Amino acid sequence: MATMADVARSAGVSVATVSHVLNDTRPVLPHTRQAVLDAVEELGYTTNTLARSLVTARTRSIGLAVSAISNPYFTEILQGVEASALEHGYSLLIADPHDDPAHEREVVRLLHERRVDGMIVAPSAEPRELVTYLTRHRVPAVFLDRVVDVPEAEDAPRFDQVCAESAEPTTGLVGHLAALGHRRIGLVAGRPGLSTTRERITGYRHGLAAAGLPFDERLLVHGDSEAAGGERATAELLSLAVPPTALVTANNAMTIGALRALRDRGLSVPGDLALCCFDDFAWADLFSPRLTAVAQPSRDIGAEAVRLVLDRLAAPDRPARTLRLPCTFVHRDSCGCAERPEQLSGQSGEAHAKAHERTLP
Repeated sequence: MATMADVARSAGVSVATVSHVLNDTRPVLPHTRQAVLDAVEELGYTTNTLARSLVTARTRSIGLAVSAISNPYFTEILQGVEASALEHGYSLLIADPHDDPAHEREVVRLLHERRVDGMIVAPSAEPRELVTYLTRHRVPAVFLDRVVDVPEAEDAPRFDQVCAESAEPTTGLVGHLAALGHRRIGLVAGRPGLSTTRERITGYRHGLAAAGLPFDERLLVHGDSEAAGGERATAELLSLAVPPTALVTANNAMTIGALRALRDRGLSVPGDLALCCFDDFAWADLFSPRLTAVAQPSRDIGAEAVRLVLDRLAAPDRPARTLRLPCTFVHRDSCGCAERPEQLSGQSGEAHAKAHERTLP
């Protein structure tokens, strides 16, 4: 196996110069850099990551803990995280906490024991133990998709957060359905305790109020952010003496469940029930009817999470930041009107550039 000394001899430079080229620790003349890279390629030299980590106390790896990796939304976030991490020379260690607080703490501990430089975590509905662990061990961490209210102690680490806007886009969906004449609009909400669930419920209630519609607690049912829960919640709404004429589903998994419940009852969309959903996904326009949806900037969220964790590694004491990226309204025909371009907020292609950033004290 080729060594750094072998590369140095082949390129006609010092071992220190090879190190500077490979680790990008000092500017090197272009022709010298190319000579080193050519020698690396010719000899098949690979960096001894373990040895380097022992010297630098860095592994150039990031831990990613997100639940439901099979969910297309989190899959796209993962793609954004991975692309950005690789661009900056970092590898990923991935774990699924299954939205279980005890398992969440365990997978975070395992990632920490593997000496990741920082972590990106989509916290569960009960993140107290997660926050306690990260605080005790002073782990540089970014919370992704779901925000957590973390008391800021003077000597505690600061946690950055990145997510999509949730309340205003949900308000827009409700307003859109109300403008079509619907007066009984149901919501299949996510898992209680998640910030995304709270915010989308807030948006739902604001949308009703803006349209002059009363809030009816019977029209709000939790689907626990899963397809089976969405199916159960939709069935509950359809069993009401006066069921809703329109429905908002608060994530893509629950949308699938809602469609199953409607199919099992022989009901059509939008003929029997108008439908708008939070989360767009690759095959949303292949359904019949095609789904009207709020699209989250998933890959941008992943890329921003990497940027935040790298910023935190570079400046551990800087103020914590919460980044909220705008969503895009994708108007198809499940809502019951002709498809036309329309946006609730933001431009998906420029989400990271137009994000509203709030600096915490």
